[in-house]
Amino acid sequence: MPNYRNVYKSDHLGVVDLEELNEQGKSLIFTISHVNQEKGAKVAGSKIDANIAYFKDGIKPLVINATNAKVIKGFAGSTDTDNWKNIPIELYVDSSVKMKGEIVGGVRIKPIQPRIAQPKPALTAEAYQKALSVKATLEQVQSKYIMTDEQITNYTKDLSNGTT
Repeated sequence: MPNYRNVYKSDHLGVVDLEELNEQGKSLIFTISHVNQEKGAKVAGSKIDANIAYFKDGIKPLVINATNAKVIKGFAGSTDTDNWKNIPIELYVDSSVKMKGEIVGGVRIKPIQPRIAQPKPALTAEAYQKALSVKATLEQVQSKYIMTDEQITNYTKDLSNGTT
């Protein structure tokens, strides 16, 4: 059976896209890679001048309205869209958004910026030796670094032998 949303698909992120992501249990936290000011951008069948956010996460770009621009400006600390890079945001559907006096719903950016966990680095030889010298437990080392199975085995052995 065809999904009714198929006819509402566009080149830019919209409510139907967020609804589908929600139904799939996916996070609505994304990272803006950059924002372009585009003159004559084709949006919903019309040509408009718009700020358009592009994402690192492989989702459609988002046409930034005035409300969402204020949120991004606050996160970036700048009105210069050239500075709107690498900004994590969380999107949601605001069902009270009106357009031309009619309630249509819209995509909004939550005003509280999400924290993106940074991936742990791989354990280097230098970090390995430093951890041994302070007698860090295996759990302490693993909380900060990604370790190979071989490193785990060797570290456990070196720690129990008192090797530094």
